[in-house]
Amino acid sequence: MGEALSPLLAMRAGILAHLRGDAALAGLMGGVVRLYDEPPRGAAPVYALFGDGEVRDDSVEGARRHRHTLALLVVAKPGSTRTALDAAERIAVLLDDAPLELDGHALILLRLAALSAARDERTGEARATLTFEAVTERPTT
Repeated sequence: MGEALSPLLAMRAGILAHLRGDAALAGLMGGVVRLYDEPPRGAAPVYALFGDGEVRDDSVEGARRHRHTLALLVVAKPGSTRTALDAAERIAVLLDDAPLELDGHALILLRLAALSAARDERTGEARATLTFEAVTERPTT
């Protein structure tokens, strides 16, 4: 067995795997769940991006723990704030307290901390940002 993924990469992979199977979210994103690391070149919204993420050591005796803050951004066409918020709300429902499978880590807590909406001043695209807080634990050997 190889080295486990970093806690942040494990969390991102778990989120992607969990969201991919949801038909309702796929419907809100044009037929397939589209969650990317970077904005896809030439892709029309609605899609989501992994935003800023931070992991801090939160170890306790006998357990290697990490506290995460992770953002997901939902991008929609100009004037489509409702579309961005609909997709963001579906993501929130799917991820808040979800039992994600993480490579090399166990998920202890996952909750939605904030949801905001804004418009990109340069492109006019509607954006919804979800901020999640999580705690993961890595078994010590």
